[in-house]
Amino acid sequence: MHERSSVVELADLLKKELERYPVGGKLPSSRELVERHRVSPVTVSRALARLVAEGLVVTRPGAGAFRAEPAAAPPPGDTSWQEVTLSADAAAEVVPRAVDASGVLVTLAAPPPGVIEFNGGYLHASLQPERALAAALARAGRRPGAWSRPPADGLPELREWFARGTGDTLGPADVLVTSGGQAALTTALRALAPPGAPVLVESPTYPGMLAIARAAGLRPVPVPVDTDGLRPDLLSAAFRATGARVVVCQPLFQNPTGAVLAPARRAELLRIAREAGAFVVEDDFARRLVHEGAGTLPRPLAADDRDGVVVHVGSLTKVTSPSLRVGMLGARGPVLERLRAIHVVDTFFVPRPLQEAALELVGSPAWSRHLRSVSAELRTRRDALAAALRLRLPDLDLPHVPAGGHHLWLRLPDGADESALVGAALRAGVAVAPGRPYFCAEPPAGHIRLSFAAVAGPAELTEGVRRLATAYGGPPR
Repeated sequence: MHERSSVVELADLLKKELERYPVGGKLPSSRELVERHRVSPVTVSRALARLVAEGLVVTRPGAGAFRAEPAAAPPPGDTSWQEVTLSADAAAEVVPRAVDASGVLVTLAAPPPGVIEFNGGYLHASLQPERALAAALARAGRRPGAWSRPPADGLPELREWFARGTGDTLGPADVLVTSGGQAALTTALRALAPPGAPVLVESPTYPGMLAIARAAGLRPVPVPVDTDGLRPDLLSAAFRATGARVVVCQPLFQNPTGAVLAPARRAELLRIAREAGAFVVEDDFARRLVHEGAGTLPRPLAADDRDGVVVHVGSLTKVTSPSLRVGMLGARGPVLERLRAIHVVDTFFVPRPLQEAALELVGSPAWSRHLRSVSAELRTRRDALAAALRLRLPDLDLPHVPAGGHHLWLRLPDGADESALVGAALRAGVAVAPGRPYFCAEPPAGHIRLSFAAVAGPAELTEGVRRLATAYGGPPR
């Protein structure tokens, strides 16, 4: 059982047991709870911390944990005025800046205990380099000056490391260290387009990017993707029709389709954007999630751009831990100063201990071992999930099996109810990501996205597909 699930289950159990104790009554000691429930001391400590946070328990150093006095409910307030104020603001905007985080929360929210996590957006704990991260953080914390204020642009050594990964076009001076890829995308869109402006996006695309665009008051305009990536003919037409000055794309292992931009389309994309006087925001999130045996990867678009068309986004988060929120923005020309200004205003800087830990990690022998291990594991899990789907759910169309990334994109049969399937799957014990949030306009059909990285291993993948098949219905296989 995952530590997270154990904590939740123990906390729920202790809540029920609280009724046995009077207010102020002492709970069993941590040692007793460890022995009674057969969990670790860390689990007990975290479960009690949850109850303290909820106001159900108080702890006294050296004395133990006690049932808390029930807190009096605060008098209800009247927040109805906010509806008028927020509506008035929206009416004055060209594009309302409504924030819909539902598509993002699907991949962030932990499913209930016992539910298989096919909707996750990060590596399972067994795939994360936890020991290497702990060692890196410990070494980083002991470095002289590790807790002092870092340069606003990021540590020079980390900027240099990120720059080397983009080819020979960007140098350390062209790189900003950011708090992960999501923060980098937010800064890029705010810097490149004013509120009310159109921004061209792949269709389907990453829901988090659509949420960023809409929160900034931008108008996402879809440009369809096929198995070779973004379609240049439709991109050119979209630029002409909208006058957009920004296109956001994921040329490598696109989310959610897994497509890789075809070689002939790379130069075409840059040419079309250059002629339109537009920027290309390259979200290179999956470069370090390549599967074993995939062959040589294409270079980032930024490596082929001499004219400052590409604003490059990268991150360490996806291949390490959701809590190692260290990413980068790379750009050349006057736009870099605008990116820098917005980055500084929004975040000041990325905490130095986190940057130092990232440097320690990528400079250690454990780093290359971790990348090889993840590459092999992702391929194994991808193959196991694809095989299980073909066996148990042949009605679901799997048009492309990617050579990188951590998910498969499935099209439902015409007329299938996507929402009903997602709900039925959860009741059957498997959480899947619905396809609708990946489209900024009407989708051509129902879809679901299944992650194979957030589960414990191939056996759990097979069981998850069995549960999904039960939810889908049809003849048993």
